[in-house]
Amino acid sequence: MDIEVFVNTTSRAWAIPILASLHAGIAGRQAPLLAATGASRTAFAQSMDHLISISLLERNPGYGHPLRPEFRLTELGISAAALANRIQSVAAEGDQDLLRRSWTLPVLTAIHRPSHFNDIKRNLRTITDRALSQSLKTMEIRSWVHRHVDEAARPPRSIYRAVNTGGLISSVAASEISFPG
Repeated sequence: MDIEVFVNTTSRAWAIPILASLHAGIAGRQAPLLAATGASRTAFAQSMDHLISISLLERNPGYGHPLRPEFRLTELGISAAALANRIQSVAAEGDQDLLRRSWTLPVLTAIHRPSHFNDIKRNLRTITDRALSQSLKTMEIRSWVHRHVDEAARPPRSIYRAVNTGGLISSVAASEISFPG
């Protein structure tokens, strides 16, 4: 999967939990998916619409009532759901709130090896300086990212490295994501 597709996929809070639930065998209907993810109806509906718009999900054309549609993964969605399931299985239950933030997963994927701020920004073309800074700071507080200041460099530069749960997620995601060359 391309990093831009991954960024687009993770831009909705409940996209990864929905994809992971579908991969785990939860029925592709609203009620079971809502129960499995714990999302609010509004956020869930927005995430489902988003996943349909980026062609990871589709309505099952041969199933059921129009007010109770069933959804299924597309071909692209199957690989995205497998990745989402691996990411969800690495993270603890208490870490799910951080995983649902827009830039957490793309930033962790970009720092699969120690990186400077500008290297991360170069890999994530659409991220703003502020969003990257806040994301790194939040993950540093949770001990998902370690920041080391290289005092030998002039001017001193920070080097970011994924550690602990962040390191596990980074290694799982980075193996599946391609960056612009």
